[in-house]
Amino acid sequence: MQLPNYFLADLPPEHPLATGLVTEACQTLKRNRERFLLPRSTDAIIQALVEVGRLWTAPHSPWMALALEQGPAATGFSRELLADGLQRYFRRWTPRALQNLVLQEFAHPQRLDRLVANDAEHIAAISARVRGPELLLHITAGILPTPVFTAILHGLLVRSAQFVKCASRSSLLPRLFAHSLRELEPKLAACLEIAEWPGGRGLPAESELLQEIDCAVASGSDETIEAIRHALPSRVRFLAHGHRVSAGYIARESLNPAELPATLESAARDVAAWDQLGCLSPQVLYVETGGLIPPEDFAAELAGALDRLEQRLPRGPLDPATSAAIAQRRDYYRIRAASGDHTRCWSSKDSTAWTVIYEADARFQPSCLHRFILVKAVDTLEECLHQAEMIRGQWSTVGLAANGVRIEELARSFADWGITRICPLGTMQDPPLTWRHDGRPVLGDLVTWTTHERPLDP
Repeated sequence: MQLPNYFLADLPPEHPLATGLVTEACQTLKRNRERFLLPRSTDAIIQALVEVGRLWTAPHSPWMALALEQGPAATGFSRELLADGLQRYFRRWTPRALQNLVLQEFAHPQRLDRLVANDAEHIAAISARVRGPELLLHITAGILPTPVFTAILHGLLVRSAQFVKCASRSSLLPRLFAHSLRELEPKLAACLEIAEWPGGRGLPAESELLQEIDCAVASGSDETIEAIRHALPSRVRFLAHGHRVSAGYIARESLNPAELPATLESAARDVAAWDQLGCLSPQVLYVETGGLIPPEDFAAELAGALDRLEQRLPRGPLDPATSAAIAQRRDYYRIRAASGDHTRCWSSKDSTAWTVIYEADARFQPSCLHRFILVKAVDTLEECLHQAEMIRGQWSTVGLAANGVRIEELARSFADWGITRICPLGTMQDPPLTWRHDGRPVLGDLVTWTTHERPLDP
């Protein structure tokens, strides 16, 4: 399938964006929003989004086929991993999930459509509606496609025209998504622009863009976020998602022969999902002592689980520098392992496909990613949190394996410590559509409220 030149990112890379082209594109987006997006009801937009999700998950989907044909070279993910990740993602685009998202954010399913009142507001004699920004800019980071799809979904729900500025060489899957939307809903796609250029260079296109938007959402390193913040005009609302890390926690009650296979499969899936490159991927697995399976034995079994998963969902190829960094890190831990029994290493044979490091030292250490996982033994949750103090405020998600009353006890302690998402181990890279990124409202930060206060009955 040959994609037509409909979005700016469709233009050949050797053709730089002409001066004024981005300004013209933004003004067209705003006009299209007035004509095609604002008149739509929330129910109609939800139905369109559900159909797009079905388009991607349908048997013989041409969009999925294109993603699997061109995606491995463009993203570095294997064909099998892309198929698994995209199928799991788009299956979550259901009517109920989207309706729940709107209800969660605005306490009324038609809050985006008109002035409405829920039961509490009826009593208070008020009604309210919300409206999204006129032109919303998404500045993407990394190569994971699903955060970009989710960002576009959010923008459509709040009826904003959207300009998605992709990082260099990362626009293929956003382009495919936008073209699939155009195939199904060309008028909605006319409210969306996809572009790609290297950021941080003060290009004229970037200056033009910043003058047109009224809200920007960006993900990236803390340095990137600060640079964007300084570049934005003061009138622009800025929603930033900086550097975050995640980890798993396996309670001793789950460390028994009956539950071990499922726990291992869940842990391996979290490590392998999107090749551990997202902020929701675990970099460390904390394993409690005192169970029937000691943490060191769990690490050995996890190595076997990752090796089996590699056969089904292989990791993508790496450039020489990244492979060398993994090899160097392996050597470091092998030297430590040779000097005592507090460290052990397991790794894929003749490749850097996966690595498991066991350490009795519970201090949090960042992974070099690409399926490189550290397993740390802890006696208690309090020890885990103490040893993770250095990432307090940056720990996004904990994948929890526990059972019985300890699930709630552990969740309560993690929440009190400040972690914003606690989920079952095995689902860390599969957050629901209602997930509050960094603990912030999903749609609520995008919108402005209008409230109508009526006279109270005497």
